[in-house]
Amino acid sequence: MNKLLVFLFYLLSSFCSSAQQRARDIGIEIGVMKPGAMNSITDVTGVKVGHQTIIRGDSIRTGVTVIIPGEGNLFQQKIPAAVYVGNGFGKLAGSTQVNELGNLETPIALTNTLSVPVAMDALISYTLKQPGNESVASVNAVVGETNDSWLNDIRGRHITANDVQQAIANAKSEVAEGNVGAGTGTTCFGFKGGIGTSSRKLPVSLGGYSVGVLIQSNFGGVLQIDGVPVAEEFKQFSFSDQLLNNVDGSCMIVVATDAPLDHRNLQRLAKRAMIGLGRTGGIASNGSGDYVIAFSTAQDLRIPHRAENRTSQLNLLNNDDMSPLFMAVIEATEEAIINSLFAAKTMTGYKGHRTNALPMEQVIPVLKKYGRMVPR
Repeated sequence: MNKLLVFLFYLLSSFCSSAQQRARDIGIEIGVMKPGAMNSITDVTGVKVGHQTIIRGDSIRTGVTVIIPGEGNLFQQKIPAAVYVGNGFGKLAGSTQVNELGNLETPIALTNTLSVPVAMDALISYTLKQPGNESVASVNAVVGETNDSWLNDIRGRHITANDVQQAIANAKSEVAEGNVGAGTGTTCFGFKGGIGTSSRKLPVSLGGYSVGVLIQSNFGGVLQIDGVPVAEEFKQFSFSDQLLNNVDGSCMIVVATDAPLDHRNLQRLAKRAMIGLGRTGGIASNGSGDYVIAFSTAQDLRIPHRAENRTSQLNLLNNDDMSPLFMAVIEATEEAIINSLFAAKTMTGYKGHRTNALPMEQVIPVLKKYGRMVPR
C-alpha cells in the first residue's frame, strides 16, 4: 500500500499541470491588449474545452483535447469557420470541406498523429446520436494532430473512441494547460510542451469583441519569450547541437472569436495566428504540421443545415475593422504557446525518453535581465 501511495504521489507531482504558473502569474505581460477574464479561449461565449489524459505504465503518454465551439446541435446550426495551412506536413481531417463550405459542423478534436481516424469515428458517432440528426448521412469531423512519438508509444494507438467521448463529456470553461489531453506527450523548443491558451478583449471603442486561442505545442525553433532571446541566452536552440536538430513535430492552433466574421475574414484572422507562432521563435519546419482553425460564435451567423430561404442577409464586420482582431490573435497565440511551456512539467516516457520542463529558475533571471517582468 505504501508503494502504491508513493507511486500515486509521483504521478500527481509529475503529470498534473493545473497548479503550474502561467506567464502573467510571474509578471510576463505579452503584448499590449488586455486578456479576457480567464485569459482563455473560453472567454469567447459558448466555447468549452475538454481533456482526456492517458498516462499508463512507462510508455503511454498521450490524450485527446476537444474544443466545443458553441452550444446546441452544431450539425443543424453550423458555425462559420476557416482553416489556414502554415505548413502542411500533417493530417488535419475535415479541412477541405471547412474551406469549401466555410463552416464547422462538429466539435474540434486534437490528438496524436495515428489516432486521427479513431477520433473522427468518435466525432461522427457523437453527431449521429444527437437528437435531430436521425437522417444525417454525411458528417465532416474535424480532427487535428501532432506527433508525440518521442514520449508516447504512438504505434500502440492507445486512444479509443470512448476517450474522445470522455473529453467531450469533460468539456467546461476552465481550461487545464501543460501535460494534459492532446498535449500530454508533446515537446516544444526542446522542452516539454503541451496545451496552452490565452485571449484578448478589444475595448468597446473597437467593437468589444473577444479573441481566444488554444494551442497544442510540439514544434521547434529558437525560443523567445516576450521578445527576450531565451534560447540564445541558454545556448540551447535548434541546430545548435545533435540533441536539438529535430525541430519537426507540429502546432495546432484553434482560434475562436465572437466577432461577426465569415469564412473569408476568418481565414485572414487565422493567417495572423502564424505570426504569433513566429514571435515565439517557431520556424514551421519541413516536417511540422502547422495549422490554424478559426471560427466565429456570432449567433446571427449560424448556418442552418436546411435553409428555409434561398438567400441570407448577414451583418459582417468590415475589412477596415479587422486590424484590431489581427493584433489580438497574434498576441493571444504567442501567449498561449508560452503558457503551454510554463505549465508543462518534466516527463519520462517511451523507451526511457525524457523531456525536461522549461527551467524557470534559469528563465526568470533572463527575463529580469531584459526588464520584461512586471512586479507582482
